[in-house]
Amino acid sequence: MVDLHNVGTFNVDTRFKDKYLNESERMLEKVLPHAMLKAKPNLESMIRTLKRDWAIVYDMLSGKDNSSFGWDEHRQMVVAEDVVWNLYISSHKATDQLRHRNFLYYD
Repeated sequence: MVDLHNVGTFNVDTRFKDKYLNESERMLEKVLPHAMLKAKPNLESMIRTLKRDWAIVYDMLSGKDNSSFGWDEHRQMVVAEDVVWNLYISSHKATDQLRHRNFLYYD
C-alpha cells in the first residue's frame, strides 16, 4: 500500500483509485509467489481492519474527553496510564487488542 501510494498512480486525495487492489495483488504475487493471496477477500479484509484500527487510534488521540492518551513517536504506539487504559477498555471492548500494538504508518 505504501509503495502504491509513493508511485502515485492510484492516488486520489485520501483514497486509492479503482483497481488498486488488483495492482496490490500483482505486487504480492511477485514477493510471495505461491501464497495465493487475493484482493478479494484477503486484501479488502486487511484494509477494513486498518481503517477500523486507525479510527480507534484517532479517537483516542483526538477525541473528546480522551486527552489522557499520548503518542510515543519512538515506539509508534498510543500510551497512557494503566488506569486510563482500563477505563477506556471497559467502555470500548475492541480497544484491548490495541493497548500494546505499534502503528508504524499511523502518521
